[in-house]
Amino acid sequence: MTSFKTGLGLALALTLGASTAFAQKAYGPGVTDTEIKFGNTMPYSGPASSLGTVGKIMSAYFAMINEKGGVNGRKLNMISLDDGFAPPKTVEAAKRLVENDQVAFVYGTMGTAPSSAIAKYLNVNKVPQVFLISSASKWNDPKGMPWSIALPWAPNYSNEANFDIAYALKKNPNAKFAVLYQNDDSGKDYMKGVNEAFAKMPDRLLKVTPFEVTDPTVDSQVVSLAATKADVFLIYSVTPRACAQAIRKAWEIGWRPVRFLSSGCANIETILKPAGLDAAKDIITLASIKPLDPAAKDPELDAYVDFIKTRVPGVDPNYSSGEYAYYSAATLVALLKQCGDNLTRENIMKQAHNLKGLKAPLLLPGITLNTTPDDVTPLRDGYLMQFNGEKFVVISDLMKGK
Repeated sequence: MTSFKTGLGLALALTLGASTAFAQKAYGPGVTDTEIKFGNTMPYSGPASSLGTVGKIMSAYFAMINEKGGVNGRKLNMISLDDGFAPPKTVEAAKRLVENDQVAFVYGTMGTAPSSAIAKYLNVNKVPQVFLISSASKWNDPKGMPWSIALPWAPNYSNEANFDIAYALKKNPNAKFAVLYQNDDSGKDYMKGVNEAFAKMPDRLLKVTPFEVTDPTVDSQVVSLAATKADVFLIYSVTPRACAQAIRKAWEIGWRPVRFLSSGCANIETILKPAGLDAAKDIITLASIKPLDPAAKDPELDAYVDFIKTRVPGVDPNYSSGEYAYYSAATLVALLKQCGDNLTRENIMKQAHNLKGLKAPLLLPGITLNTTPDDVTPLRDGYLMQFNGEKFVVISDLMKGK
């Protein structure tokens, strides 16, 4: 009798142990005991090719994590494809990643338009679209797009427009405005905020002019806007060439309004230097990520600069989109750690929708990442910064987004 009880107990123990192990380890496509395989698209060519450096920095970050043992013992394998910042190519790349490479999820697609082009495909096929690179408000749609979540570098474009305009009016209550914006989903989201701000004072908005990403120059648009003699010039784009041209042309023709540059273009190396540092001086932008400052004694900035110099030696540490890449890659690692051994596609999205006070590297003081199943906007708050001719400095208190 005793031996029967012992044997039964052993059998139950083995059964329960196997059940527990099974419950603890659950994998979807692209995941094994040793690997997490995921996809990415980047504009390594085309009009936004300078942003392709983001993908290189992400890859270097994951290589560093792999050298340290990976995430919960699994190495990270990011397959990154060139989409040229052209939505049709993004669709081709996403289908290849999902159907041929069998990735667990698609991560960090660059830009609102390319990300939008693949959102329906990924949602229909229940493939996580994790931390796509866009600050558009449209991504906060957990019911309509339950498999998509963005990781912005700053509050959404609508909030950014409202922050810019409110600050300008605080400094000059009688200010009148002119706007240059990129004619795509992201630009329209920025214009949503602009239109909201001027709904009750339309006479303050003198002129709004769009441009296409493929336009070789925005000079004619800037000349047209300058003719209004507006006090404030709002520049919205995520295309480095257009941002630099807008700053430079306004300066060359002697137009000296207060200028707000979209957060996606607040890059000293790729935008302000080509535009001319004198021309860029006093530009204001919105930021949630710490500005680089060689004089600052900040362990996070020091770690980032050391990482770039060691791991991506061909990239200047002052490349501000590099900070985003570093912060984004670290946030993905934190998410995958939170998933534990349950790496099904369903649990990856569940955990992405349940971030609680995550202090990702390089975020400015007071800013954390938070999501719920009903609100999947991780980042809402930021500070306004101004370029003093050498670096960006914070000029506002923490601004809370809607």
